[in-house]
Amino acid sequence: MRILIAGATGAVGRRLVPMLLDDGHEVVAMTRTAAKADGLRERGALPVVADALDRDAVMGAVAGAEPEVIVHQLTALSGPVSAREMRHPDRSSAAIMTNRLRTEATDHLLAAGQAVGARRFVAQSFGAFRFARNGGSVLTEADPFYPDDPPAPLQSVQAGYLYLEKAVTSIEWGAGLALRYGGFYGPGTSISLAPDAPMAAPVRKRRFPVIGNGGGILSYVHIEDAAAATVAAVERGAPGVYYVVDDDPAPAREWLPVLADALEAKPPRRIPRWLARLAAGEAATAMMTETKGASNEKAKRELGWTLRYPSWRQGFADGLA
Repeated sequence: MRILIAGATGAVGRRLVPMLLDDGHEVVAMTRTAAKADGLRERGALPVVADALDRDAVMGAVAGAEPEVIVHQLTALSGPVSAREMRHPDRSSAAIMTNRLRTEATDHLLAAGQAVGARRFVAQSFGAFRFARNGGSVLTEADPFYPDDPPAPLQSVQAGYLYLEKAVTSIEWGAGLALRYGGFYGPGTSISLAPDAPMAAPVRKRRFPVIGNGGGILSYVHIEDAAAATVAAVERGAPGVYYVVDDDPAPAREWLPVLADALEAKPPRRIPRWLARLAAGEAATAMMTETKGASNEKAKRELGWTLRYPSWRQGFADGLA
């Protein structure tokens, strides 16, 4: 198939391009930056330069490519998070831009896909953790969202990815799939052996503590496994939402010490919840103490997805390099 990837130089996109080429597909890689075009061409993709927030540019780029499948991997979530952004994640430039990419850019890509007769649309959503008033500690795609489930600073973030999911999965001109990726780790992500990896760096410096009882559950996925699931969604699977996470959702008190050990760091400190709330704010505190994980059974069953790293326990030890 002829596949257009928006966000081909991002964490998933970089791995997705060679995987799709290896499967015999033709890849058109959309990037906002002309300087990245040569690198994409060297990797075997046909580059096209367009700003995803410019409707006319997107319509023109997609019309020129005439893809059968569009893959939307656009976010602005990279780099370190400041103390201010941790307290007010909804006000950070990365969160504001990512919300625009999940809303405006999604609308542009969907309109362009419909105009050229694309038959499949696969988009990146979020599934590393959930806030939910009901259900157990591990949730499925059937568990409902409520606007006021997350702390106030995270409500607009949730609204952004839910907008994307509804827009993508309700198209009538093709099959729309939204992939709720877990927390990425592995080369090129915020958790890797690179000295400047945004999340690994504070863990090494013991500036990423276990808060309170450390009961907030997170679902991880190795970046190669995330890309493999995306290939599967490009090639098969019914329309809908899928959690792309590993088999082992776990509380912070379990995964954080293992991550520190994998990074050859000292064990994380532990601080009470009241102190964390003062230092880092309610959103960060809630993420470490109240969140719920997700089940990947649907993705494995319906996409035929298999994981190289079924658990972060193995992945942190062997998959960060």
